[in-house]
Amino acid sequence: MKLSDDQIREGLERLTDWEWDPEAPDIHRTVRLPDFLAAMALVNEIAQAAEQAGHHPDIDIRYNRVRLSLCTHAVGALTENDMALAARIDELVPSRP
Repeated sequence: MKLSDDQIREGLERLTDWEWDPEAPDIHRTVRLPDFLAAMALVNEIAQAAEQAGHHPDIDIRYNRVRLSLCTHAVGALTENDMALAARIDELVPSRP
């Protein structure tokens, strides 16, 4: 079920560094890591979590930066599945020093 704007704002308050443009159907986050291998390791962990959830983010890797985008494509909007996977991804992202 599609989330309302208020539900999206409330969900973002519980997440780390995710952004949302009310004109777009997704939330996104960019993570900077020490190097390419660290970026790939994170992507592999996210892939496992996404597969377990049966819900998959769009992922763009640029050397040590990983951009993640979540949207429930079948609905064309954000759903609770997106917020749940974003929270799981937040658990996988290494803490900053």
